[in-house]
Amino acid sequence: MRAHLPLVGKRILLCAGGGIAVYKTVELLRLLQKEEALVRAAMTRNAARFVTPLTFEALTGEPVYADMFADTGGDAIRHITWADWAEAVVVAPCTANLAAKLACGIADDAVSTLLLATRAPVLLCPSMNVNMFRHPATQENLERLARRGVAVMSPGQGFLACGWSGEGRLPEPLEIADRLKKLVSPRDFAGKTVLVTAGPTHEAIDPVRFVTNPSTGKMGYAVARAAEHRGARVILVSGPASLPEPLGVATVRVKSALEMRDAVLALADEADIVIKSAAVSDYRPENPAEHKIKKTEGGVLLEMVRNPDILLELGKRKRSGQVLVGFAAETQNLEAYAREKLEKKNLDLIVANLVGKPDSGFGTETNRVVFLYKEKPPETLDLMSKEAAAHALLDRVLAAGRA
Repeated sequence: MRAHLPLVGKRILLCAGGGIAVYKTVELLRLLQKEEALVRAAMTRNAARFVTPLTFEALTGEPVYADMFADTGGDAIRHITWADWAEAVVVAPCTANLAAKLACGIADDAVSTLLLATRAPVLLCPSMNVNMFRHPATQENLERLARRGVAVMSPGQGFLACGWSGEGRLPEPLEIADRLKKLVSPRDFAGKTVLVTAGPTHEAIDPVRFVTNPSTGKMGYAVARAAEHRGARVILVSGPASLPEPLGVATVRVKSALEMRDAVLALADEADIVIKSAAVSDYRPENPAEHKIKKTEGGVLLEMVRNPDILLELGKRKRSGQVLVGFAAETQNLEAYAREKLEKKNLDLIVANLVGKPDSGFGTETNRVVFLYKEKPPETLDLMSKEAAAHALLDRVLAAGRA
């Protein structure tokens, strides 16, 4: 079984404006291809001064649309056929000039004509000098485009090629791809609030040592991103993780199991769906040392006490209509242990997987999971990326919410 991913097979028209940041557009193109999107490229004449059309042509295997009056091999109205072909359009970089043209409906070259002709959703990625970006005319143009339904990203901040520093950097390709996924995803979670937990917890032994587990948070972060892409308001409660915070997601950082419990219980009542993927430590040292424990000849005995069972508490207070999802990471007897957890903690669905395998579990990019339900037989998924597993899970959550 292969879960649907937002960009797989999607027809994406990538339009490059004339700015130094166009070199990042090449990286974006490769990233979209890695996501299995079908990409065509169009460039302004000025963009072709920075990166040649041949570069995009070699990577896409398609002709590059840069000149409306060049020989197009019989496709005399390419600005219409390509506009109709596209399922989404990305403009990166979008210069002040290109934004002004689109805001005013000017169509005087290949890119501006395509943008005026397409009915596909458009994502603009501004890139320019900070003073040009802050100019009232540019701000007014971008605001006008946003009111028309064009998705406008905020530029990055930092050192610019012109020597100035401030807003105006082209957003990073990974961020652009993320916002494109949101643009093309179904809005089937619109109006829903989804609370997700992710990552490990750190239980202090002393100020410099702690008890933890190998969780990286990748699965929970993937779930949070996927839910946000599909229109949900998402709150992520994350234990210590080195992952960047998902765009558009309200992220609450915690360290210990007790901190995670307080955060989750404070937020649970406002959530329509709670997905508890964090690997919370079951035990913590009873009396953490105030100062660093010094090395001695003998051993150190740690007295451990149980941490609160957050998922059990959520199950007891679950309100009517709320969907509660748990995770079970096991090393043996996977389905039996997961089934016991499902029933004991009043879950609607549990996601189980065997840990310790090189391609599945903690820290990997892929996962092989089993969904267990209260009144349906278990469902085993093939090995897939954690992003794909996240979307597969959300599909089942929707079905559970309608049941």
